[in-house]
Amino acid sequence: MVNKDQVSGVAKQVKGSVKEAVGKATGNRSTEARGKVEKAAGKVQKTYGDAKEKIKDAL
Repeated sequence: MVNKDQVSGVAKQVKGSVKEAVGKATGNRSTEARGKVEKAAGKVQKTYGDAKEKIKDAL
């Protein structure tokens, strides 16, 4: 089963990857950096969702 944190986390990772790629393509370091930060935040949120799901399955 997938929870909202897992979905939101993956969505943030994708959005961050797109921002990072656009930043690289345009030479805009600020956009690239924001993309990396958003991608990292997405990974954290997905990991939190994964942990939540494991706890739920264990109970």
